[in-house]
Amino acid sequence: MLFNSPTRGKMTLEETFKEIVDYVREQPGEQYKLIIGTDSQPHYGSEVSFVTAVIIHRVGKGGRYFYRREKQRFLQSLRQRIFYETSLSLDIAGRFSSLLSENGCAKLNVEIHMDVGTRGDTRGLIREVVGMVTGSGFDARIKPESYGASKVADKYTKIN
Repeated sequence: MLFNSPTRGKMTLEETFKEIVDYVREQPGEQYKLIIGTDSQPHYGSEVSFVTAVIIHRVGKGGRYFYRREKQRFLQSLRQRIFYETSLSLDIAGRFSSLLSENGCAKLNVEIHMDVGTRGDTRGLIREVVGMVTGSGFDARIKPESYGASKVADKYTKIN
């Protein structure tokens, strides 16, 4: 599983995790959030680009991010895409949570940002996907608070 860093290029999951831990250890007295969000974009033909962003946010003082892109065959419905986006975020969150607990960093707050909101076609899916996330033990955020998905991940879905 490879992630992309705008400054460091391609990185493994373990290298990405190390970057996150090193960033937190630079200023351990600060408050941090580990944010994971996925967005998707259908492309011409039969593919959908899914991008999962992993953001370490030093609250009030910036952060760093990494992203992972994958392409899947075209998913016909918006519902399918939203559920798949959420499952990708949960998978990555689970992997990072395991690494965090193994390395004594389990207290780091993990949020899942979903590209759903009270306006538009996704409003009917909010309860279900928020339930998936909170039932998995993570904090859930929807628009307009879900910038991990709606801003960071979204930026990289438009690039082929």
